[in-house]
Amino acid sequence: MFTLAQARHLVATLRPRVDELIRLRADLAELHADLAEHGTSPFGGRAEAKALEARLHAVLDELHQHDIRVKGIAPVLLDFAGERNGRPVLWCWLEGDPDVRWYHRVECGFAGRRPV
Repeated sequence: MFTLAQARHLVATLRPRVDELIRLRADLAELHADLAEHGTSPFGGRAEAKALEARLHAVLDELHQHDIRVKGIAPVLLDFAGERNGRPVLWCWLEGDPDVRWYHRVECGFAGRRPV
């Protein structure tokens, strides 16, 4: 369980890893598009695609080790189990947000997001 302050601290601390995830996601998307269209890419070939995928999964594994729920990678959406007013919630960070500014009840999902 995370407090809001702990979730915000963890997002700030792990920001370089999240930025790496975003870069890897973009590199991999371009590599796949280039290979599909031209058969070559400045990012490399199939071996480089596999290496990028492995690095992307390593970053995801690191986030999971911190008990962060990765709900999406395009855009990156992270949830942190917590409690608000005695009710279980997920503190929610969405790519582009400066810090954790949303929460939602566990059973309501993304559609139930509310500002902190």
